[in-house]
Amino acid sequence: MALTEDMADEIAQLALADELRTGDEGIIQKVADILGSSSQTLQEAFLTSIRVRRAEKRARDMLAERAAKAFPEPPQ
Repeated sequence: MALTEDMADEIAQLALADELRTGDEGIIQKVADILGSSSQTLQEAFLTSIRVRRAEKRARDMLAERAAKAFPEPPQ
């Protein structure tokens, strides 16, 4: 259901931003617990969105690092 995935992704983005801002690594689990107490479907979609977004960030970081090493900025 697209509605569930959209809701879950929006909450995931907010939770990841909160984690980055506050350094509270437990916020993801706290949100997952709240969601799971009412909707296991929304909880699963939320956790999937968290995993996908974290994987994307790791991949982008790795590619940016490789690009920086292979094509260093010329001295100015």
